Amino acid sequence: MPQRDTSAQNTLGLLREIRGLMAGEEKVQARLDKFVDVIAAKMDVDVASIYLQRRGGRLELCATRGLDPAAVHTTLLNSGEGLVGQVAYTARSLNLADAAGHPMFAYKPETGEDKFRSFLGVPMLRGGRTLGVLVIQTTDARIFNEDEVEALQTVAMILAEIAIEDERAADKAGKLRGIRLSLDSPESYSGKAFSAGLVYGKAHLHVPPMLAGALIAEDPDAEEARIEDGITRLRADVDMLVSGDAANLSRASKEIFESYRMFAYDRKWVDRLREAVHSGLTAEAATERVRNEHRARLQKARDPYLRARLHDLEDLANRMLRILSGEKSSGAKIAMPENAVLLARDLGPAELLDYDSTKLRGIVLEEGSPSSHTAIICRALGLPLVGRVSGILDNVENGDVVLLDGETAEVNIRPLETVEDGFKLRMGARGELQKAFEALKGKPAVTKDGRSLSLQLNAGLLVDLPQIDRAGADGIGLFRTEFQFMVSEFMPRLEAQTDLYREAIVAAGDRPVTFRTLDLGGDKILPYSDPVPEENPALGWRSIRIALDRPGLMRYQLRALIAAGAGKYLRVMFPMVATVDEFIAAKALFNREVQRASRSGVELPHKIEVGVMMETPALAWSVNAICDHADFVSVGANDLMQFFFAADRDNARVSDRYDVLHPAALSIMRFIAQGCERHNIPVSVCGEIAGRPLEAMCLIALGYNNLSMSSTGIGPVKAAAMHLDAGKLREFIDPLISIHSRLNTVRDHVKEWCEQEGVPI
Repeated sequence: MPQRDTSAQNTLGLLREIRGLMAGEEKVQARLDKFVDVIAAKMDVDVASIYLQRRGGRLELCATRGLDPAAVHTTLLNSGEGLVGQVAYTARSLNLADAAGHPMFAYKPETGEDKFRSFLGVPMLRGGRTLGVLVIQTTDARIFNEDEVEALQTVAMILAEIAIEDERAADKAGKLRGIRLSLDSPESYSGKAFSAGLVYGKAHLHVPPMLAGALIAEDPDAEEARIEDGITRLRADVDMLVSGDAANLSRASKEIFESYRMFAYDRKWVDRLREAVHSGLTAEAATERVRNEHRARLQKARDPYLRARLHDLEDLANRMLRILSGEKSSGAKIAMPENAVLLARDLGPAELLDYDSTKLRGIVLEEGSPSSHTAIICRALGLPLVGRVSGILDNVENGDVVLLDGETAEVNIRPLETVEDGFKLRMGARGELQKAFEALKGKPAVTKDGRSLSLQLNAGLLVDLPQIDRAGADGIGLFRTEFQFMVSEFMPRLEAQTDLYREAIVAAGDRPVTFRTLDLGGDKILPYSDPVPEENPALGWRSIRIALDRPGLMRYQLRALIAAGAGKYLRVMFPMVATVDEFIAAKALFNREVQRASRSGVELPHKIEVGVMMETPALAWSVNAICDHADFVSVGANDLMQFFFAADRDNARVSDRYDVLHPAALSIMRFIAQGCERHNIPVSVCGEIAGRPLEAMCLIALGYNNLSMSSTGIGPVKAAAMHLDAGKLREFIDPLISIHSRLNTVRDHVKEWCEQEGVPI
């Protein structure tokens, strides 16, 4: 490692002095006064001043060495006012040889600063917020060099963390009057509800801020080696991402990922990391500092393209922090407090399962999608999830009280007492409702006009299986076998697959379990598979198409399913079938594996049924033909509606534009049900709409007696169905969805009908 230069040694000396001050027990003001004394002495300047943000956003001179002491707690500046205000407003440093000559200069006579010419101001950043401004000045006209600017930025970052910690630790007498640095005011946000439920809990950040004590390097040379290793590993990680997952995306999406990779190799970004470490910070602190700079600028950026690029830089920093921390390798769950509400920009299903589900109560995401795998798992586990909550991460701290409303998609941080009390009343009412659903658990789901229903569970992982009994489900109507593959770092072996399928069958007892074969491709990319570049992966080489072109993987899975079903009732269905011929070919593969198992002396299931997922309009219009070959039909309403309306369900711009209760959508659902009824083929719905009471009542009215849903939907759907006269609702709906209908949706009409008939939706 090369010898450190003199400027770096000076900065390290300054940081060591600050570390010494951190160990003291002075009150906030006394500590600030010592900070400016040390900064002025070590940086050999005439003035060192700290301005902190007051409630309301104004900046207050809180400590100085060199200006008139009488100006402390007297001089105030609005954000954007004067040079200090400009630094705070732009979240950028300002380095001037002649401060008075700058057009934004605002002279404050009480400070006595007229004799000082040079000015260097840097923002004190934490997260995406500017807490204050650190300023140094000299009597001679000069531009501060890069090393001095870097040193002051490093000190400003550390002071921001120290100031927050001091403010929280100080008693009422020791706090600075009127100064508010830590977040303590109520904040309210709206997003999109991806999984229902009400949660009162404490915030837990997926990428938490660092404590001040972890910022200053003990061994600067070792930290420089760590950051270099981190950069190398980060680039390899991003290269793998671009050549792997991103290679299977459309051209436009691939260009976004290529831009993302460019940032990982961007010389300026990497140089900022190196400079920050070189100034005496730990590798983590250097990454956090660079992230803070970009997040602060992100808050000021109005151009959507620029905001997207700054988001990329922030995400790179988060990746770097995870790399430096060593990620999780022990298999232990990530520590978190009781009643935790997890907040993150986005979250993958494997990351979600890293957390202790016994302590996790809900999730809030700045991004996310209602059809994402994380959302699916949350609904299966009964975890409330609100996504697309823009800007919340910059205004929440670990431990803040969070009210998460998965019904109205609202999130309250640090709520007022009255808001908190009202929310707790709603939670109590919902708890009473849950008790009412619990009371229905052992009762059969039968409509008022005598229709017997089967309400089953959507599952895919071991953690889902206890929900069968808890929710009182009549079986598992959809077991997503690809989840086991997606949360694993390597291809699950035959034995592991067999064990999972067998556990699902055992957990269900004498109730049916319907296994969907691997539904891969599109947005479901395995980390260990070779990517296949496609312009439109949702309509491309996925699911049954992959299985038929490369049958080895599906045959391997079918062997596991047959072995798991030994002596039991086995139901298997194939996803994303577009033509009858595809189903016939897939069923032939299954029959070959049954014959192979029989020849090998393997015990076979005592009963086998092979069905089809109806997710494409083409197969829907071929319902009569498919009923000649399939033992049962399961309508995958999520994909069927996506293709029917030509609206990507993972695209926030279009996913909410259509209503599944549009007359045309209900017409195709009725057509499918009628076709299956004519051929005496059981038909079910396993899409998201099956678990929403209003939509479920419409499906029941159209002839669907089997519905599969998340565990949280079974109670509400059963309660509504037991008050429903399905035939009467059918008579009401039929004219609304006829070919002559001019409605955009029947939602309000059916809702009003249900309210009049006493159906609790």
